Amino acid sequence: MFEQFLGKLRKFEIRMRKAVTSERHGNFHSVFKGSGLEFDDLRLYQYGDDVRAIDWNTSAKGHGTFIKIFKEDKEQTAFFMLDVSASQKIGEGGRHKLDIAKEICGVLTLSAIQEATRVGLLCFSDRNERYIRPTSGMKNGYRVLSEIYKIAPLSVQTNISEAIFIALNVLKRRSLVFLISDFIDQNYYHNLKALARKHDLIVIHLYDQREIQLPNLGIIPLYDAETDQTIWVNTSSRQYREERIKRFETRSSELERLCRQNRADYISINCQEDYVPALIHMFKVRRFSRSSGSNT
Repeated sequence: MFEQFLGKLRKFEIRMRKAVTSERHGNFHSVFKGSGLEFDDLRLYQYGDDVRAIDWNTSAKGHGTFIKIFKEDKEQTAFFMLDVSASQKIGEGGRHKLDIAKEICGVLTLSAIQEATRVGLLCFSDRNERYIRPTSGMKNGYRVLSEIYKIAPLSVQTNISEAIFIALNVLKRRSLVFLISDFIDQNYYHNLKALARKHDLIVIHLYDQREIQLPNLGIIPLYDAETDQTIWVNTSSRQYREERIKRFETRSSELERLCRQNRADYISINCQEDYVPALIHMFKVRRFSRSSGSNT
């Protein structure tokens, strides 16, 4: 029931808000404020200007070196990218990765709309499963929540790169982007870098412990819903178990390193555990970094 889903989100949102604002001078609003900058004009480069603001296309015309001028955009946009592919359906009943992903996406959406933030949504597999253009207002916010709850993907496969490409094309102004996925895919690093350069990106990496450590059950069949193939594996093999752990750790560490190098936030969440503390920590860290940055 959607009402039960919404009630659960409200309970978690209140828990997060209390934790984030419990410290002295806590300000939940600052979490969704973002950079709030949009392009306004051009002017000639002056000594001491940030070279990262140079507009190379205009400067290449030979009339001087120009930099981009930005103005503050008071109304921030929060854009949620939710992976709904078949690999997200791993887990126990009611606690699949997709269930947790929907809850996380929902509770963050609820927080955003209460801060008068424009909210948009892209649910993706290897295609655009559902897109809602970023719009302000509670009506749009609850529409997003409803779509998150009821989404029934048409495809089982994943294409993170294509989803990012869609986001880069539909988001015309700098936004706060939440990318929620298990990241079981390849060849998306280039587009992820582009997304992090253009927007304020938060990567939320979901995983299930059974993807890393299978119980010792001997030789068993494993079904891959995305490829529609079944393979037999020896779960009692030490080599197989070690290789499985190593593959996960390598994928996770590479994704975290990529995020760090491109100034994107990275959060790893075990879907068998309470995810609210991880979100609270993220909000506190972002608030602190923003307040510190404003004093530099």
